[in-house]
Amino acid sequence: MRKITAGFFHSVDGVVESPNLWQFDAFDDELGALLGETMSKIDTVLLGRVGFEEWAGYWPNAEADQDFAQFINNMPKYVASRTRSQADLSIWQNSTLIEGDVIEFARELKAREGGEIAVMGGISLARQLFFAGLLEELTLITHPVVAGKGKRMFEATDPVTRLELKRSSTTSKGNVVSVYGLKPE
Repeated sequence: MRKITAGFFHSVDGVVESPNLWQFDAFDDELGALLGETMSKIDTVLLGRVGFEEWAGYWPNAEADQDFAQFINNMPKYVASRTRSQADLSIWQNSTLIEGDVIEFARELKAREGGEIAVMGGISLARQLFFAGLLEELTLITHPVVAGKGKRMFEATDPVTRLELKRSSTTSKGNVVSVYGLKPE
């Protein structure tokens, strides 16, 4: 069975939204290598509506970071949205609207043949899949910065949930890469 993963750039105070505003010069060669290795395993991407809108406005015509642009533009992308139609998604190649329940869709997608499924640009979607037990790995790349404001991965209303640290490392610029899964009961 395929696995669903998600990864987020993360500040010390837990912000995952808009890392371009607080990442500064923390991105290093080790993170580049990690992301390259990660991308080589992925053959399907799940996006939330907000992430789709932001990314579709940038990546199809991006001039910088061509490795990621080529990867994400050619990747099959499934978009979770209650307000967008399939026609709205035509602005970005290989994008398909998830019809019906996103949790059920993710279960069915996991049962198909293929490589890893990555949640990208979807904080709320990643949270939903995580608490539904469908997200096997959550990678937090914690940059040495306090962002102050912005959306966090988890909210005060989330249930107490035990995690298992699967692996961690620290890069030369002080980024801590932590990979978590749900703790088996």
